[in-house]
Amino acid sequence: METSAGGADKMETNDSIPLHGSELVFYDFTISRVPWILSLVVFSITFFLGVLGNGLVIWVAGFRMPHTVTTICYLNLALADFSFTATLPFLLVKLAMKEKWPFGWFLCKLVHIVADINLFVSVFLIAVIALDRCICVLHPVWAQNHRTVNLARKVVVGPWILALILSLPPFFFSTTLRVPGGDEYCILNFASWANTDEEIWDTAITFITATGIIRFVIGFSMPMSIVAICYGLVAVKIRRRALVNSSRALRVLKAVVASFFICWFPSHLVGLWGTIWFKEMFNGSYKIFNMFVCSTSSLAYFNSCLNPMLYVFMGQDFRERLLHSLPSILERALSEDSGPTSDTVTSSASPPADTEMKAI
Repeated sequence: METSAGGADKMETNDSIPLHGSELVFYDFTISRVPWILSLVVFSITFFLGVLGNGLVIWVAGFRMPHTVTTICYLNLALADFSFTATLPFLLVKLAMKEKWPFGWFLCKLVHIVADINLFVSVFLIAVIALDRCICVLHPVWAQNHRTVNLARKVVVGPWILALILSLPPFFFSTTLRVPGGDEYCILNFASWANTDEEIWDTAITFITATGIIRFVIGFSMPMSIVAICYGLVAVKIRRRALVNSSRALRVLKAVVASFFICWFPSHLVGLWGTIWFKEMFNGSYKIFNMFVCSTSSLAYFNSCLNPMLYVFMGQDFRERLLHSLPSILERALSEDSGPTSDTVTSSASPPADTEMKAI
């Protein structure tokens, strides 16, 4: 069961229960060798592709393309994925060391809150992009007059703030604990919130249950429901008016939503299972549960490196900008005499919605 703060705690397999106040009893690392090795491989691939791919998206969308409502949304999505994949080496070492945490108290909190923020902000931004697409198709005149870059920059702050708020409770409870053998672990500690073992146990159950429900409902079900409703409304409008361009403009968003759902739904489902049957996890079934957690978490984390590949394969203008930008940067770097150039064009008003989506 999850006993370490943050979205990254889905890989936790060293479970702990309160005993005598501040002491904790740790279970053995109970993942079979095949899922363990597979997770290490997936973590490594996700880190390499995620940092490289999302870094390129940040560079191209942030500095090489005109700033539009759509590019700002996808830029923030890339920032969230980049920050998470940058923390994967810490989680990779933790997994390789069978849940031991050698990085200290500060990184215990930082790494896991970054992972949690990415979990929430990614799905919130996808919902915001879906709402934006829906407004563009259903109310094109209003969108043309009010849908500005400045407004988009203000709106995207909302998902980040909400994600930070939802990630704070695990952040406050997370800490490191050094066991008598000398090993250190990054765990959730509820000893300071209760006096007796029973109170600590009740606090842990309440916290983990509430966190699991919040993640499943607010961090997945509600945003995905918003996306589904927006898709339904857009589909009806497209079918009625045969808006071929609008239909083509939604290809990238459809691919992003589909990949997010496929990667994250199994993890959320397993997390909900663990939340509902939390007590039963300590009666022998936690070994089977950990095997599912290990597999679904690796798939969920892999989503953080998929979006850049979707942009390249499905976004014509993004692919052209990227391919053309790399040679030009190399040419300027090797040039003896380079004049001042400006590659970044910032627009204060958004172009038509279809043009924006083609830019991605």
